[in-house]
Formats: sequence, C-alpha cells, structure tokens
Amino acid sequence: MPKPSCSLSLDLDNLWSYLKTHGDAGWDEYPSYLEIVVLKFLGDRGLTITWFIVGKDADVPSHHAVLKSLVEAGHEVGNHSFHHEPWLHLYSEAEIDGELARTEDAIEHATGVRPDMFRGPGFSHSPTLLNVLARRGYRFDASTFPTFLGPIARLYYFATAKGLTDEEKQKRKKLFGKFADGFGPLKPYRWTTPSGPLLEIPVTTMPLFKVPIHLSYLLYLAGYSPWLARLYWRFALRMCKTFGVEPSLLLHPLDFMGSDDTDRLSFFPAMQKPSSLKLQWCGQFFDMLQHRYRCIPMGEHAAEIERRNLTVRPSAPTAPSRRPVPAESPSSTGSIPLHPAPQR
Repeated sequence: MPKPSCSLSLDLDNLWSYLKTHGDAGWDEYPSYLEIVVLKFLGDRGLTITWFIVGKDADVPSHHAVLKSLVEAGHEVGNHSFHHEPWLHLYSEAEIDGELARTEDAIEHATGVRPDMFRGPGFSHSPTLLNVLARRGYRFDASTFPTFLGPIARLYYFATAKGLTDEEKQKRKKLFGKFADGFGPLKPYRWTTPSGPLLEIPVTTMPLFKVPIHLSYLLYLAGYSPWLARLYWRFALRMCKTFGVEPSLLLHPLDFMGSDDTDRLSFFPAMQKPSSLKLQWCGQFFDMLQHRYRCIPMGEHAAEIERRNLTVRPSAPTAPSRRPVPAESPSSTGSIPLHPAPQR
C-alpha cells in the first residue's frame, strides 16, 4: 500500500527579518546567513521541498548563487513577500499587488523561476491578499495556521522583544494570529474571492488539539527532553493518520542552525543549542516522518489536492484603506508607499 503524501516547505527568513520582527537594532543593515543552507541535510534524505523566499534577499546580487542552487537541486520556490512584514494584513490592495509583483521579479531574476505559491510572513493574511493572489494567478496560499496558541506565542514574543515603540507594538498586535484561528480547518480547501477561487493549504497543527507540530516546536521540546519530543512527534503523526490529514509541515533555517552559527537570535526556540545537536534531533524527526509518509514539495502536493472535491469557504469582502502611512515604511527602498488597511 503506497504511503500517503506529506508536503514540506521552508520559510527562508533571513537574519535581518528575525531582528526586524523582534524590534532589534541593526536589522536595517540587512545582516544575512543565507550562505548557510540545509541542502546537504535534505539531499542526504532524497528530499526536495518548497522554499518561500523573501524578495528583499532575492534582490541582492550576492545571494543569487545560493538561491539559484535551490532550483538546480530540484527544489521549488515560492513568494514570501518582499519586506517580510508580519503586518501584511494591514496593507492596501495596491500595496499588496506591488509587494507581490516586486518579489516575483526579484525571485525570477535570481533563480530563473517565477513563483506562483505564497505564504505570508508571520502567517499574515487578509481577504484583500487572497483576492490579489487569485487575480495574479497564484496556485495556492499557505498562510493559515490553525492553532489556539497564537496569543501565547505572541506573549512570549513581546516578553523577549525589548524597546518596541507603541506604534511597533500596534503593528504586531495580531502576530501569530488569534485564539479563534484554532477553529480553522486542517485539510486543504478553496477560498472564494472576487477574482475567483484560490486553494488554501494550511500549515498543519495536531488534529483535535490544534497545537503546533512544526520542527521549531519539536526542537524546543527536545531542548528539555529529546524523549518527550519524539513521543510528541510520534503522537502527532498518529493523530494525522487517524483524522486523515496529510501534513503540510513548515521548516525554518534556524531549525538547522545553532548558537555556533549566530549569537544574535538567542530569543528563538532552541537557538541556545549547537547546530550538531539540532541536526541530530532533526535527523530523528525526519526518519520518523519518512517512515510513515511520502514527503514531497508543496507544488506537487497541490497538484494532487486539486484533483479532489474540496470544501469551499467564502472570503470576506475587501475594503479600501483608511489608515495613515506608518513611520516605518519601505517606500525608501523603491516599493509602493504603504497606506495600511484595517484588519479584517
């Protein structure tokens, strides 16, 4: 009997993007660690995945060789926005359209592939975004994160972030979502938007309990007890099988990096551990996953999903922007100036 499918994707968030979201000084110097990629780890396991790339990084010529190597190794590339601002849901329709277009151009120039898959930074999404994605011909969105723990993650984030202004806190008040997101579906479905249908592939959380199961959380648990992390992972995979959920699992560069790679991200789970230990844990988690599932990139998974009868969910109507330009605008980098719309 063939194994069920499981899709793998990695949000290629760079060092500067973590510092920016965290409110740390020096992010606007755009420090990078893109030269440290996990291609060997994946290649040793015969895995190809989907990499969601930030446009700002793809726009830097010195990054092109690293990003092109992903495509040359058989991986997919997707759009992860240009400025990696987790308050993307505040953008107006014109701003979102410009953000997507600029990222598409940058990624195509760097890799030779024009992306048609999207994940919002910090799982940020809105009806306006969904409509623009459908209009631009995207194959799917992967920005929903159905968990009840978003507010707890946000509290942890604010507890570790120092020196945020009131305006910066206001932008980040929806970071990681709200409690009600936990009632969202785990299985793929289609949005209806004014521009047509759009496939949604949620980031998988544990069925029934809706607690996160992606690699960062497993590594966080392993920092306290590797045995407990393996038990949690084994139970999560069993729950997915029981409820008929084909996992779409999220990875981050920091899952494969440690304190010996950078000392500026100690606030991120398990970043106090050396990379050798984290890679050992990752190997154990992937062995368990590949024993149960056929692991494929999200684009391949989406093609399988599209052949099925899916639930259809309406997207709320879009609305025009009514808020002023924020102080931290990326307009100086050449993008369309921001006029954020209210959260839906």
